[in-house]
Order: sequence, then C-alpha cells, then structure tokens
Amino acid sequence: MTTVLFLKLLLVPALIVLVTLAGRRWGPAVAGWLSAFPVVAGPILFFIAVEQGALFAAQAAVGTLSAVLGMLAFGLSYAWAATRFAWPLSLPLAYIGYGVAVFLLDWWNAALPAAVLGVLAGLWIGPRLYPVLTEAPRPAVKPPGDLLLRMGMGAMLVLLVTYFAASLGPALSGILAMFPVMGTVLVLFTHRSAGAAASIQLLRGMVLGFYSFATFCAVLAWTLQMIGIGPAFLCAIAAAALVQLLSRLWLGRHGLIIVPRAR
Repeated sequence: MTTVLFLKLLLVPALIVLVTLAGRRWGPAVAGWLSAFPVVAGPILFFIAVEQGALFAAQAAVGTLSAVLGMLAFGLSYAWAATRFAWPLSLPLAYIGYGVAVFLLDWWNAALPAAVLGVLAGLWIGPRLYPVLTEAPRPAVKPPGDLLLRMGMGAMLVLLVTYFAASLGPALSGILAMFPVMGTVLVLFTHRSAGAAASIQLLRGMVLGFYSFATFCAVLAWTLQMIGIGPAFLCAIAAAALVQLLSRLWLGRHGLIIVPRAR
C-alpha cells in the first residue's frame, strides 16, 4: 500500500470522527461549523495536487471554492424540506438542490475573482434564507454504528474523486471534492436522533464555517503555482485557521456553543 493510498483511507475518516465527537460535546451548531472546515476537500485537493500537478490542483481549488454555493443549495433544500418531511424525503430533495447547483456551477466555470465574489455574496445571503426554528432541538440519541458509516463514506468519497480526477477535469473534480459527504451523514443522523430543529441549526452553523473553507480554497488557488504544493497548503491552512478562530469567537458571543453540564 502506497503512502498516498494509506492517507486516503485513514486521514479523512479520522478527521470525520474528530468533528463528530466535538459536535456531540458542544452541540449541532458547532458540529456544522466544524464540518465546514476543509477536513474532506482539503485532503482531496492535496492528493489531486500530488497526483495531477499544481496547475490542475489550482484550477480544481477554484471549482471547490465555487462549490460552496452548491453546499448552500444542499443545506437550504434540506432545511426547508425538514420543516415538512422526515429525513427519507428531505435528503433526496437536498440532493436535487445540490445537483442543480453543480450543473449550473460546471456551466459557469468561474475564474477565481468571480468565484470569490459569488461565494461571499452567497454566504452573506444564505443565513437569511433559512427557515425560522419552530421548536427547540431535543437531546440527541447516539445510533450504533454511525461513526463507522461516517468514516466509510468519507474514505469512499476521497477514493472516487481522486481516482476519476483526470477524466473529470479540474473544474468538475474541484466541485465534486465538495460533495456533501460530511453534511449528509451529520444532518441525517442529527435529524433522526434530535429532530428537524437540530438539523436546521447544524446546517445554519455550516454557513459560518464556510468562510474559513472559502479562505482555504482562495489562498490555495492563488498560491499553488507561485510557491509550490507544500508551502501553498501551509499558507491556506493557516489562513483558514485564522478565519475559523474568528468565527469561533462569533459563535461564543452569540451563545451557540453548548457545553454539557457535569453529571
């Protein structure tokens, strides 16, 4: 087994477990916020850069950046569907919204400046389009085997997107690197175990986290060809971590971090 394949199979699932456990401790809004950090798309872009080169990866990073709009479409579609339906129907409707957005984004094929402006506009408007919570999130029940499912879906996504990257092309590879694998598993189990209100809260939390994700993609696309793969990823991670820290302060100020009481 090569080092790259080993990382594909272990790194992303391990990161998914960490996000899941943190979300269970601090609540659905924090789970959504953390899941938007590039724990899945970041490694995928790194593997694409190693296997396809810096130019290909830079173009893919622009596609991944624009795919934030697809994730917003996924979240909004699920949130509005969840106000009326259970998860078996809410999830397909969310995928339809995501699929329509991916089709439009692939047709748009935006350059970096246009993608940045479009995503910033989407992140500003997005939170205002979510339905108002009509019930308080109830305590979540932990279904057996959910961590294994999350890990398996993460590993599958990494393997599929990186394997087909050359045939898909950089733009579509980048867009599909943002496939809502984390969002799917998190919102599905949250809806099943804690209700629609908790799932909507989680999806709204993702919007705040997408600021750091967008920063990561924009810095990566801008620096990859200038300074090389390793330094570019380090710069992108540092910039995303700074934005994530600022958004963490915003979460705390608005009382969206839930600390469990000691028993």
